[in-house]
Amino acid sequence: MSMQTGRRVGVAFVGMGGAVATTAIAGIEMIKSGSNRLDGLPLAGVPVAGMADYKDLVFGGWDLNGDDLASAASGHGVLTKQDIENGAQVLKGITPWPAVGSAKFCKNIDGQNRIVAKDHREAVSVIANDLRRFRQESNLDDVVVVNLASTERWPDLSDPTLNSTAAFEKGLDSSDEAISPAMLYAYAAIKSGIPYANFTPSVAADVPALLELAKEMNVPVAGKDGKTGQTMMKTVLAPAFKARALHVDGWFSTNILGNRDGLALNDPNSLQSKLNTKGTVLDSILGYPVEDHLVHIHYYRPRGDDKEAWDNIDVTGFMGQRMQIKVNFLCKDSILAAPLVIEIARVLDLAKKRGDGGVQEQLSTFFKAPMVKNGHGPEHAFGKQEKMLRDWLGVN
Repeated sequence: MSMQTGRRVGVAFVGMGGAVATTAIAGIEMIKSGSNRLDGLPLAGVPVAGMADYKDLVFGGWDLNGDDLASAASGHGVLTKQDIENGAQVLKGITPWPAVGSAKFCKNIDGQNRIVAKDHREAVSVIANDLRRFRQESNLDDVVVVNLASTERWPDLSDPTLNSTAAFEKGLDSSDEAISPAMLYAYAAIKSGIPYANFTPSVAADVPALLELAKEMNVPVAGKDGKTGQTMMKTVLAPAFKARALHVDGWFSTNILGNRDGLALNDPNSLQSKLNTKGTVLDSILGYPVEDHLVHIHYYRPRGDDKEAWDNIDVTGFMGQRMQIKVNFLCKDSILAAPLVIEIARVLDLAKKRGDGGVQEQLSTFFKAPMVKNGHGPEHAFGKQEKMLRDWLGVN
């Protein structure tokens, strides 16, 4: 485990009642009570001076569903009843704060636990007040915001409102429709001096207006779209194919999942946002376009959170001989995602402590579409990403 700091760090989740957030919170509460192992936490056992300990994390957040977290977790089916009773009883006493929602940006997800605000500016004020109250009432030294909300549709990135901080500020005043809920949370966090991570495919802190604000205020930001299952395997396998000079002729990927994330992606507009973040990885690593790289995501309710990712890879080797590789990953989506979210929060908090603001490229290993500084292309190869993180942390 990390070196003890005794600092209490709050993690505020957007989408706190979702499967990933409830799993993350339950896992940490079970660690606190001594009933959970550290398997799956990539930085467990990595001694980094100043990094918050798992037991020093405190949770809060927003959700359109106002159910207590134990009820929400039971509905997701990731945690067993025994898990909730065995160390995670605290979930029964936690209810999410009212959240910002928009049917225009996320068609299939709605709820009654809504922030009542007359415009964007007031919604931002409510979010910022929630963060202040969280810090005070929980006696926190620092806070981090992580977006785990359902995937929003892709916005019009050419809209002038998103291209400078000044234009964005005006857009808040006029409740400009180009500004999504994810952007409101990102703005409120950055403006409050609080690090922000986007674990979803939604566009948020990566618009020029908010990148500019984060740099100006020296606030750490990272994202986007958590790299947990199928894409993680791609970023492991593709560098090996490149090293062995095996030409990838095609890569056919299918996903089936039945959780709330799958339901959100059942809307074509939200699905396109996800495909936008999954589709660029291979070409970047291999150095050539894989013309037949097909990615399909299907909502299949009976599967729940047990996602299946199936890949067929066609490669050409020596003397033009064709070969195939099959990968069938039967994932537990939230079990893979939750520990990454926890580590992202700890690293962002450490970045703020070190005075390292703006885009945190060292967190690329956790994302499908990593944010980068200075406009260069992102690094996608898993091994190189891991080295970036460990070099930044100062560990071998």
